[in-house]
Formats: sequence, C-alpha cells, structure tokens
Amino acid sequence: MRPPVAPYLTVSPALAAIAYYTAVFGAQQKAIMPAFDGMRIMHCELSINGGSVMLADAFPEFGHTRIPLPGELSTSSVSLEYAKPKDIDDVFARATKLGAKGETNPTNSFWGTRIATFRDPFGHRWILNAPLI
Repeated sequence: MRPPVAPYLTVSPALAAIAYYTAVFGAQQKAIMPAFDGMRIMHCELSINGGSVMLADAFPEFGHTRIPLPGELSTSSVSLEYAKPKDIDDVFARATKLGAKGETNPTNSFWGTRIATFRDPFGHRWILNAPLI
C-alpha cells in the first residue's frame, strides 16, 4: 500500500536516477513501466526509507513537465526522516561521493536534529533529518 502522500519526480534519464537512488538510499524498485519508445521510463515507484517516491522521464509531448535546469533553484524538496544521526552522515557521504552537490553539510541544528541537504545530479533537492537523542 502506498503512503497517502508521495513525491513524483520528473527526472531524465530516469534509469540513471533509479540506479543513483538505489546506491544512495538503498531504494527498492516496486514497479516500473518502460515507455513505448524503448528509451524512457513512463513510471517507476521506489521504496525509500519506508516511503514511496515515484518518478518518470520527461514527456513534453504529453504535458507541461520538464526536468530541472542546471543551476535552477528548486521549488520543492524531498525530506527524509531517519532514526539515527549517523544515518544522515552516511547518506550524505554516499550522495556527494556519487555526484550530489552538498548544500548543508551534516550538522546538529539548534532545534534538536542532525540535518543535511544536497541537490542530486538530476537537480532534485533532498533534506535529511534525524533526532539527536
């Protein structure tokens, strides 16, 4: 069963994003539908950290979606909650090693969480949080 709210990312190439999210977050593929052109992914659902993230390649011929442009500020982010502060450090290290741009290095916040943010190689921004206690 899917959670009641799940982000849906437009990302190209989607197959590369699926491989990246699997390596960084340990994502597990729940569903995938290749497009008829044999080159793009029409739909993919990944299980990440107990939730669902869905994604697809851009299909401008069917609507008004597009991938983020390089250097463009993101208007949304995907936030992940982890159980331990060390999880934040580990995920951030994997993400940046595999090409993400760190925006906030792992740090202890004044509001009581370990937090880090990065932009993945496909332009999407991720926020990682874990309680300090």
